[in-house]
Amino acid sequence: MQDPHQVIIRPIITERSFDLINDNRYTFEVAKQANKVEIGQAVESVFGVKVLRVNTLSVSGKPKRVRYAKGYTRSWKKAIVTLAEGDTIEAFGV
Repeated sequence: MQDPHQVIIRPIITERSFDLINDNRYTFEVAKQANKVEIGQAVESVFGVKVLRVNTLSVSGKPKRVRYAKGYTRSWKKAIVTLAEGDTIEAFGV
């Protein structure tokens, strides 16, 4: 996976992710097959910051129901990226 815009899908904007911004940690939805090295390089190239650490976790789909049909929401991968001191990402609007 070469294109950084295909690795980073979208930023995650939740109450918990905003609390992590105070610790210089940013949360993204990333491609399922991307590894930590690719995620770190993609964040550095897209936002022009220095990445210190990347933590990833796979979020499994939740069971949902529409009338009589049962199914699951999609599963996806989340990355929490720790930046170097003094670096910020303005996409989060903080």
